[in-house]
Amino acid sequence: MIAMRYFSRFCLLLISLSLAPLVQAETQVESKSNAKTQPQVDMRTSMGTITITLFPEKAPVTVANFLEYVDAGFYDNTVFHRVVPNFVIQGGGFTSNMRPRKTRAPIVNESDNGLANRRGTLSMARTSHPDSATSQFFINLENNPSLNASFNKAGYAVFAKVTEGLPVIDMISRVPTGRVQRYQDVPLDPVIILSMRRKSDS
Repeated sequence: MIAMRYFSRFCLLLISLSLAPLVQAETQVESKSNAKTQPQVDMRTSMGTITITLFPEKAPVTVANFLEYVDAGFYDNTVFHRVVPNFVIQGGGFTSNMRPRKTRAPIVNESDNGLANRRGTLSMARTSHPDSATSQFFINLENNPSLNASFNKAGYAVFAKVTEGLPVIDMISRVPTGRVQRYQDVPLDPVIILSMRRKSDS
């Protein structure tokens, strides 16, 4: 009986060892698959380059809308027109002379997707109407739980995060700002989004 018990354990060990490479291979395939479903965009600014990773599985409408603007070159030569230290930097809608660009129709609010407004995440800017976001987005400089959805209010939809270039957003957050025309918190020296392009491997 003892010999049989040890023989059974030995067989189970051999089986588990033989399956280990298969499990590892499946995990690697799954990781690569997840990476392919998360497109990346390089945002080249006048203060450095920021790489962002998008979450289409969590915010499909928002990501599709954002990528349409990216692919159309809409964001090229727009500016970060609102900079509030320890809060957000906002862009995606104005040229350097603070003229608004014409946008497409607003999209549905996806702030109930389980993603929180944490440092380095990107969310859609909007008016007081939940379903009013078009092209403008902001990057959270800190964790901002007040911007999250709750049981009785819509929040601001997180759809991406900065995966490279956090020091760049910190530099942008420290630029001098003031009032320009009727807008407040505007960088006095424009911080320009020179271009946005999908990364070729995403």
